[in-house]
Amino acid sequence: MKARKALAACATVLMSALALTACAGSDDGGSSEGASELVFWHNSTTGDGKAYWEEVGAAFEEETGIKVAIQSIQNEDMDGKLQTALNGGDAPDVFMSRGGGKLAAVVEAGQAMDLTDLIDDDVRAAAGGSLDAFSVDGKVYGMPTAVLPGGIWYSKDLFEQAGITETPTTMGDLEDAVGKLKDAGIQPIALGAKDAWPAAHWYYFFALRACAQDTITDAAAEMNFDDPCWVKAGEAFEEFASIEPFNNGFLTTTAQQGAGSSAGLLANKQAAMELMGAWNPGVIAGLTPDGEPLADLGWFPFPAVDGGDGDPTAMMGGVDGYSCFVDAPKECADFLNFYMKKEWQEGYAEAFVTIPASKDAQAAVTDPALTQVLEAYNGAAYVSVWLDTLFGNNVGNALNTSVVEMLAGSGDAESIVATVKSAAAKE
Repeated sequence: MKARKALAACATVLMSALALTACAGSDDGGSSEGASELVFWHNSTTGDGKAYWEEVGAAFEEETGIKVAIQSIQNEDMDGKLQTALNGGDAPDVFMSRGGGKLAAVVEAGQAMDLTDLIDDDVRAAAGGSLDAFSVDGKVYGMPTAVLPGGIWYSKDLFEQAGITETPTTMGDLEDAVGKLKDAGIQPIALGAKDAWPAAHWYYFFALRACAQDTITDAAAEMNFDDPCWVKAGEAFEEFASIEPFNNGFLTTTAQQGAGSSAGLLANKQAAMELMGAWNPGVIAGLTPDGEPLADLGWFPFPAVDGGDGDPTAMMGGVDGYSCFVDAPKECADFLNFYMKKEWQEGYAEAFVTIPASKDAQAAVTDPALTQVLEAYNGAAYVSVWLDTLFGNNVGNALNTSVVEMLAGSGDAESIVATVKSAAAKE
């Protein structure tokens, strides 16, 4: 096992800083020749999000004369396809990145461009601390597009139908809400466990409540999961799962693909709640019967859990963004600076119904539920990136899979930690 000191800088996204506020390369990390095309991979395969990136690409080409060749790839396929492309030396010039251990591994492999001195001053100021999510050993290897803290999204109509008058603030409250929804014949919580990561999100939040911030940060840096809090988190999740809060067939339910997905169940009021990041309003809007945002969509923070070492206001989330392949032309950085302009970040907030990374554009957030997310975000003691992102592909995937195994009855809290330790030992 080797320590991953490089992760220390991006293990957590500090609130004070965030404040919501195939080309030949050269020795300096990018082609010195003028580029005529950039290959760009993103994960918006339908609707306004896909249209948004097509519009950005066209505008960039009009301004610079550089064509942006766009490929939209299903989110669940992105990591595998990208890793294959990176390992083969044939990666897209611009690729999706979420920081943490995954990006640190790409940087360690020499596959990402150092953007530290290529970010425009005004963009750097607008991005603020969200750039920290893409920093490794003091250098910046990615540009954010959105800050995406997680929490529980719910249907106000279904809560009212079940006689729930206040959103849960403790796990006891949440268990009571689950009981009332069941009594009303409503599936309480949608869960896309087939994709693994949505199920693992529950474990992440229980860990956030059970573990101190330093424990999580040190685990990412040292790959050490000896603290009892990791087992405690699994036990708390196992206990909650024992009341059967999730939709029928949740183990074979996908997260975001169609009306039968977990997001689709909430969008069509076939379930009352879903634990998800701040991208969810946009995903749900694309899955409602009329393709419009869900009018009664609400949000509340993950409830407090008794007895943990984590701060009850702490949040788990992500910062979506993009990096440049190490051999991409320098104009790749120009594209990243371009999409961070205020007008395009405002457009991003509208197209994706989410929170843009640029604080100059965050006034464009008008969705009532998202404004609640912003309020909680500003009040959080700290925000950690998703644990699978934080721990990197191998350990993160092992964690996600072991959580699903626990839910399927073939594992438990101890086996989650044992699986993670085994994966970490190979790092």
